[in-house]
Amino acid sequence: MELFAVPILLATMALTYLAWTAASRRRRSQCYLLDYICYKPPDDRKATTDMGVALAERNKRLGAPELRYLFRLTSRAGLGEQTYLPSGILAGREKCLTHQDALDEMDAFFIDAVADLFANTGFGPRDVDVLVVNVNMFNPDPCLASRIGHHYGMREDIAAYNVSGMGCSATLVSLDIVQNVMRARSPRPVLALVLSTEVLSPGNYLGTDRSMMLGLCLFRCGGAAALLTSDPALGGRAKMKLRRLVRANVAADDDAYSAIFQREDADNLVGFSINKTLPKAAVRAFAANLKRLVPYILPVRELVRLATDFTWQKMQRRQRVKIDAKLKTGVDHFCLHSGGVAVIDALKKNFGLNEADVEPSRMTLHRWGNTSASSVWYVLAYMEAKERLKREDRVLMVTFGSGFKCNSCMWDVTRDLKDKGAWADCIDEYPVESTANPSLDKYSWMMNDNADDDATLPLL
Repeated sequence: MELFAVPILLATMALTYLAWTAASRRRRSQCYLLDYICYKPPDDRKATTDMGVALAERNKRLGAPELRYLFRLTSRAGLGEQTYLPSGILAGREKCLTHQDALDEMDAFFIDAVADLFANTGFGPRDVDVLVVNVNMFNPDPCLASRIGHHYGMREDIAAYNVSGMGCSATLVSLDIVQNVMRARSPRPVLALVLSTEVLSPGNYLGTDRSMMLGLCLFRCGGAAALLTSDPALGGRAKMKLRRLVRANVAADDDAYSAIFQREDADNLVGFSINKTLPKAAVRAFAANLKRLVPYILPVRELVRLATDFTWQKMQRRQRVKIDAKLKTGVDHFCLHSGGVAVIDALKKNFGLNEADVEPSRMTLHRWGNTSASSVWYVLAYMEAKERLKREDRVLMVTFGSGFKCNSCMWDVTRDLKDKGAWADCIDEYPVESTANPSLDKYSWMMNDNADDDATLPLL
């Protein structure tokens, strides 16, 4: 018996050690959001409707029909009078923007936002293990991740990633990279810095192709810096914990793939064409994403109801099975990309949301415009500034990007949140009663009815 006792004891100790190691790796591979900063550009970069009209009138390529069309787009875009544009454009140099203008636009964001983030959290540049930078349209050499590492004197062993071409969905692509690095390095704790922004100077379009004008009315300057960790010892300081992240790509569909497309117009001017199929592509991509996300975020009773309903429809031999998931049974707050009025309305209609659910996204669009990949952080900041995020609340963050992609993640709020952040000076003014453009009367001469204009207006 004693001969058998030794191997049994050793086997028991080995199994115990493996179980402890596995549990430790799971704890260490958790992803906690310590803090985030939404960038607020200086007031001298605010773009009002009057500035937008003056900018359009400086473009000699635009005749009266194009000016009228552009203003009608602007009037329906849902943006307010306090969004931001690059300083080079506001200075009247939109026809001759340089590489340095793009670098200056990037530097203004990361120097301000990253410094505030380190000040808020008590960490410094040399504490960072992983750096992920996502900028869609601007890809200099050396890359922006190297530029930031150089500016802050980050460590030589830092894992730096530069993500481009992923559109407005890139912030969750960056988060997915961070999560995978944390898992690979577990049980060693990881501190990660994620920067999400867009540099608008390289993408400024001055042509007359109507499908490429919408970007001028929607996209604005902004950016966000987020600090994340896998260290459970810091979990008590964190604002939220990542529960699940899912990515979906419906690029195989022609309409979805071409919904947003960078191309040359008839005059060889490069810009981004935004197709009328965009809202439909967003709904389709979100539905594909939810098929994989739903089992992890909905309660058992709702999953049983869905399974029962699915089985019944199959038994009825219906050619098209409709799945009506009640998302609000497992989600307390919806942090949706503020991509435009049409996208917000389509999500609201197709997924059983009400106006209160999409209010943060709609108000973010009004105050900041579409800031590309960083927009969901402004939406999250709105909820926090309104003191709506309470401990144990569940936040569904959803991003959309060209390709067409839908990425989503579920956050668990770990403590009551009430930081005003970038919204501090205006949160009491929101929600506004109407997002209609206040200059409609002033520029009513541009709003005369024209059937041809209406026929070509993208959905807004």
